[in-house]
Amino acid sequence: MEPAAHVWSRPAVLVATLGGIGRIGFAPGTFGAAVGLVLAVAAATAAGWLAARFFPGIAGVAPACEAGLVVAICLAGVPICSRAAAALGRGKDPGAIVLDETAAMAATLLVVPTAARTPAVLAAAFALFRFFDILKPFPCDRCERLPTGLGIMADDWAAAGYAAAILAVIRAAGWL
Repeated sequence: MEPAAHVWSRPAVLVATLGGIGRIGFAPGTFGAAVGLVLAVAAATAAGWLAARFFPGIAGVAPACEAGLVVAICLAGVPICSRAAAALGRGKDPGAIVLDETAAMAATLLVVPTAARTPAVLAAAFALFRFFDILKPFPCDRCERLPTGLGIMADDWAAAGYAAAILAVIRAAGWL
């Protein structure tokens, strides 16, 4: 059996726990989702730069670049979370793994144009995502049953889907 300190220093565990944020003793998923807000801002900024640098004057490239970045992070999370879960040995979805919340929170915001991401929109997206992530309505609960890293990530993707859909409706109705 490995010493506990060595497990926490493994690259997959460091990434999956966001450098240890997942080790916070209360509501680690909430902290992970908060980092997801930062990730969403960073992805939108990077996408805007990429679009301006490589595709100047072409409409719609920045949102596509942002979606590509977020999807890449989500997909990379599957093997990372699989390795981290195996290293931690704490069941199928250890609470310390919060990369899933981070990536899914960023995915939730893909339905909102960057310029429209006001503090109120960010707060609503955060609250909606956490609500569905905690509640785990169908199919979120079923997604958890998928193999290791895919199950860890997929239930949060489903929660992000619910949150994004409601966020889009709220914005379309002019309530936000």
